[in-house]
Amino acid sequence: MYNLTKGIGMVSSGVIIGAITFLIAIGSFFITPRDVKWFANLSRPQWLVFEPFIPLIWTVIFVCGAISANIIWQHSPGSLVTWLLMGLYLFVEIITVAYIPLMLRLRSLKAGETIGLIGMISAIVLALCVLPISGLATILLIPYLLWSPIGTFTTDELKHLNPEDA
Repeated sequence: MYNLTKGIGMVSSGVIIGAITFLIAIGSFFITPRDVKWFANLSRPQWLVFEPFIPLIWTVIFVCGAISANIIWQHSPGSLVTWLLMGLYLFVEIITVAYIPLMLRLRSLKAGETIGLIGMISAIVLALCVLPISGLATILLIPYLLWSPIGTFTTDELKHLNPEDA
């Protein structure tokens, strides 16, 4: 198997995983002002007071996920199981980052809710796969596991408040 830490000029796995996480996260910038305007005009539940903090919340979640992935990589670098888990970490991040651009581009809260559910289920599977390898890596996935249902529930509430945009 290819050793990630040796093949790229001895750059640490943490730097590589962090860079990949960052590059995927900036994929959420593929949003047009027109898309944002649609979302901004949706009615929101009165309890949605934490919306300004959502970018910070997701930043913390992605950092925890990257650290979790690095712990798993360090446990058994380059093994087939580790590569498969890296693929699952990657899938969870991609599906998470795709949530906003796809929902906004399609102007469909249902699409957002579906993507959110896929992300949540994938993160549960990831946590269950990581648990036998590292308790700490699993604990670092808890912020995602706690926040994902909140985001999915919020999207469902937006659907009820904005049935024409569901």
